[in-house]
Amino acid sequence: MKEPSQIVDAHVHVWSANTDRYPLAPGFKKSDLWQPFFTPETYFQYSQSVGKVRLNLVQMTWYGLDHNYILDLIADDPETFVGTGIVPAITDVSLPSPEKTMVALAQGGIYAFRIRGGKTARQPIGNPARWLDHPGYEQMFQTGAQHNLALSFLMGTDDLPELDRMCTQFPETPVILDHVCGIRSQNGILPESELELLYCMAKHNRVMVKLGPFQALGNGRPPYLDLLPLIRGIVDAFGPERCMWESDSGGPIVMKDPTKDYPLSIALVQDQANFLSNSDKKQILSKTAEDFFFNR
Repeated sequence: MKEPSQIVDAHVHVWSANTDRYPLAPGFKKSDLWQPFFTPETYFQYSQSVGKVRLNLVQMTWYGLDHNYILDLIADDPETFVGTGIVPAITDVSLPSPEKTMVALAQGGIYAFRIRGGKTARQPIGNPARWLDHPGYEQMFQTGAQHNLALSFLMGTDDLPELDRMCTQFPETPVILDHVCGIRSQNGILPESELELLYCMAKHNRVMVKLGPFQALGNGRPPYLDLLPLIRGIVDAFGPERCMWESDSGGPIVMKDPTKDYPLSIALVQDQANFLSNSDKKQILSKTAEDFFFNR
């Protein structure tokens, strides 16, 4: 495999085995963890084969609103780590406003904030079709636009029309769509109706898409060649400058053999996607995420 000069992994889950220093949030116990721990050191054991990698660290739900673990990692090495946090749009009077929390966390290197779609939210509110119709979400969109902070959505394509409405209302807010909105290739067949909903979001200039995790988007067998049509369609719609690669390392759907499968995930873009130019490949594997998260 040709080694890119640098990789930026736009989506990595990390957590520590030290629950004394980094306690789990109320309602969570150790048996809820996908595995006992997944740290950057765990990740670098298999990523070292492709050279230096920068990481966007995604806050784990079992830490709740306590971001100390990823904040400590970022503080120790801000050249390597940035973060995606969790800020509740609907708060009680005991918590700071979403705006204050986003701005405060951004000072520690957390530049994106994860929101669950209406279909996946644990506590949906109001009209399910207008699940973003709440002052807290409006404040998050306003803050994102004012401070160049992204709202990173874990959602399916059914939720995209409501996000479309908000992106129209707040066109300057950076928005990231995690995991290509859950679109899957089944035996090489793509769900065209879902893709059309995703492609519709390309009209919003500040919407970006995370390409991955390749182990979960198709048949799951490296070298993941069945995903090339999906990648091509998304890159054609959004352009490489709005696509960023993610491994979802530490996530619930793991690579069977990360030592081998991780570089093959990168190679799918670097070596197999012949419809991409060399500059397109560099853009997807590093520059899109680097420009947003690190070059601030």
